[in-house]
Amino acid sequence: MAKATNNRPLSPHLQIYKLIPTMASSITHRITGGALYFGTLLVAWWLIAIATGEGAYDLVSAIYGSFIGRLILFGFTWALVQHLLGGLRHLMWDLGYGFEKHFATKLAKATFIAAPVITILLWIIGYSVR
Repeated sequence: MAKATNNRPLSPHLQIYKLIPTMASSITHRITGGALYFGTLLVAWWLIAIATGEGAYDLVSAIYGSFIGRLILFGFTWALVQHLLGGLRHLMWDLGYGFEKHFATKLAKATFIAAPVITILLWIIGYSVR
């Protein structure tokens, strides 16, 4: 005798859940957290190059100054800002605020809008100061 649950998954997964902003924000927060490990290696490489000497610094500057290097640094900046905004959202929850469904959804959407805007503003400021 076959059970009625044989064709159904044992636990809910992405085939059942509809992707909602709070879920996407949580997933993005985890992914950006992982990406920040790679970005930290880039910062460490830059600092080591500064300490090593002019030749090493020139090499790192050439790599970071290339189109691909700037694209990676832009992505690192976005990941940093996105993760920061997600962390602030979690801090707010830790303090007991923002659990209402509609507010939490609006806040998740706001992080996806604010992160690229803040990233672009940071790069504009960086280039204008330079």
